[in-house]
Amino acid sequence: MSVKYVLTKKRNPSDSQAPKKVYAQAKGDGEVTFKKLSQEIAEGSTTVSDSDVLAVLNDLTKCLRRHLSEGRIVRFGDFGAFQISISSEGTETEDKFHSALIKGGKITFRPGIDLREMLNNLTFEKLK
Repeated sequence: MSVKYVLTKKRNPSDSQAPKKVYAQAKGDGEVTFKKLSQEIAEGSTTVSDSDVLAVLNDLTKCLRRHLSEGRIVRFGDFGAFQISISSEGTETEDKFHSALIKGGKITFRPGIDLREMLNNLTFEKLK
């Protein structure tokens, strides 16, 4: 299976006068729900049901939320790591900075070795 993409014209954000260029943009090809993932995981096991897996995944989500909100990096072994990153307005000096200048946060994910290897072996297909 290939990653689907479409072509789109975009401006250079650092040079608004430059002509637009054509770039590839990945397009999702369906989605997989938590329930479906739990069923797939359970199918690979003889000892747990999809309900058991779903319960663990729900608890995992709660733990991930708690630890990230406390500023921790959450490592999932070879799967990868989740971490909070923030963006803020800048000031000339540290003395002028205050937390109200922080615009917000987002969750970043750094894939582990298996997912990085998967990225190196992707194939692509233009969506018609």
